[in-house]
Amino acid sequence: MNANRQILTGAIWIALFGAAVFGAEGQTAIELARVDDEHSRVVLQVDPVDGRPHLAVAFAGTDDLHYYARSETAPAPQFNLRVRPSAEDAAFGEPIFPAWKMFYDVGLEKQVEVFVGDFQVLIPLTSVPDGPVRVHVQITGMACTSQLCLPPFDKTLTALVDFSAATVQQLTEGRPSEGPQPAQTVFPAPEPVADLPAAEQTAERQAVLPYSTTVYYLLAIVAGISINLMPCVLPVIPLILMRLIDQSKRSDGSRLATGLAFCVGVVLFFAAFALVSAVINLSTGAVLDLNSLFRYPSAVIVLFLAIVLFGLAMLDVVTISLPSALVSQQGSGSGLLGTGGMGFFAGVLSTPCSGALLGFVLVWAQTQPLAVSSTAIILMGVGMALPYAVIVSVPSLLERVPKPGTWMEIFKKSTGFLLFFIAAKLTLAALPKDRLLNVLSYGIVFSFCAWMWGAWVGFATPVGKRRLVRSVALLIAVGAAVWLLPAGGPPEGASIDWQSYDRQAVSRATSQGQPVLLKFTADWCTNCKIVERRVYHDPDVIERIERKNVLPIMADTTLIDYPATRDFQQIYGEAGNVPVTIVVLPNAEVRKLRGIFDKQELIDLLDELPEGPK
Repeated sequence: MNANRQILTGAIWIALFGAAVFGAEGQTAIELARVDDEHSRVVLQVDPVDGRPHLAVAFAGTDDLHYYARSETAPAPQFNLRVRPSAEDAAFGEPIFPAWKMFYDVGLEKQVEVFVGDFQVLIPLTSVPDGPVRVHVQITGMACTSQLCLPPFDKTLTALVDFSAATVQQLTEGRPSEGPQPAQTVFPAPEPVADLPAAEQTAERQAVLPYSTTVYYLLAIVAGISINLMPCVLPVIPLILMRLIDQSKRSDGSRLATGLAFCVGVVLFFAAFALVSAVINLSTGAVLDLNSLFRYPSAVIVLFLAIVLFGLAMLDVVTISLPSALVSQQGSGSGLLGTGGMGFFAGVLSTPCSGALLGFVLVWAQTQPLAVSSTAIILMGVGMALPYAVIVSVPSLLERVPKPGTWMEIFKKSTGFLLFFIAAKLTLAALPKDRLLNVLSYGIVFSFCAWMWGAWVGFATPVGKRRLVRSVALLIAVGAAVWLLPAGGPPEGASIDWQSYDRQAVSRATSQGQPVLLKFTADWCTNCKIVERRVYHDPDVIERIERKNVLPIMADTTLIDYPATRDFQQIYGEAGNVPVTIVVLPNAEVRKLRGIFDKQELIDLLDELPEGPK
């Protein structure tokens, strides 16, 4: 009897194991997107919902790589995540997507709806087939991280699905829907698919969207024209027209040469962007758009200072001119070089305000072959320059522009202040709060140094004195940059997990015998930044806070009505001056470190605490 029972038990285990193996057969997750350590995979499953089988498209990924949930807030139309099932012997209902999460897109400067991490898309069946059926699931969209966006993808998974037995047997591994997928090297499949014909290989980068290249070229020109209506470019358009008028009074040839110089400057900016885009796309597979600039703090700071300098020039604080040696060599051509430089700068100013159409064409362009991609991006520059080319080609249009006068000087200086506003706005959106304050502070120092350079001395000033003053200005600018501009973050891989101030959290921790460290600080407090950098970024301090199981709480007293501000005076008996660090010991004893203190003082205090739980 026992022998028979053992045989029966073994048979049951074998049957269960076999069913599990069959149900999991071929269920290797297909990688949809990967960049650095961020990735996302997908697998098909059968999940019962309310007693009825559903086809489940299960995504598994990291926390930063996300898909756009709505076409209205995606970087471009049709780039939101879409799932389309099909089968000859089964009918499906509309896919049911999970609740989306909100993500702040720096480039778009707004919160957008995304799917991120692990989630499922459920596809209901309107009729359940009797046996296994071949199911095709097309998945399209674009994946992005907080740093960059990857090329759009269009992949189809094919599997043999038995909805009654809830089994899925994978047949293909993410084959692109119509030929190979663009940037196949960016989205490596776990196992290579079968080799495809060479004819399909030549068409592989055309599978992103079903429009012809000519249509996209026309859209690129229209997108370029639309740049001139962006608020970041509008302030300098009258100045551009005035320069074109001033440079074109001599003859028709001069007018055309001036217009051509400006147009070439605009196109050169987009050509430079096309070059950078091609290098990055070929080396990393990443897709750039003009807003990608704002994901790199160093680039934002450079653009901020360039716009501030141009604003100072509008206010006549500093004169931007070509070197005298170059002017003497170029003669009248120096005016053309200056006009070309203004065209290039107009292209630079377009970056903070690139619209949806421009972003749509840019993303498409970078999924195409190099020649097509570069042509499309350069055509955007042609589109931006086109209105000015028309204006200088038709003299009657220039005659309709109001004559220069007092209004022009007022408008010029008003434009300077508007440029300051644009510079501040782009840093507000792109930089973290602590670094933003330093960059804006440096903007003031930079403006002072530019004023020293341009207003304290002139061409009539003796050479020695001029060089001395400008050397001092340069020294101040460089010294302030070294002090204010570097990122002041903690060492790589080490940081304190600060909790927001909560009086109840402090009470709970102390009642349980857990020590609490309260860092009373404020955004406007310069000494607080010094303590943060010298003490709380130190690896020894970070290690002891973790080892001693100390609850770190950041008590923000920036505004008078903040809870930490009230409790700072009412509970802890402080007058309100920050920085102050308060350590509440397990026995409820309170230790205080006021002002700027040495890290060793805090280390000695933490060493007195008992060891935390392992």
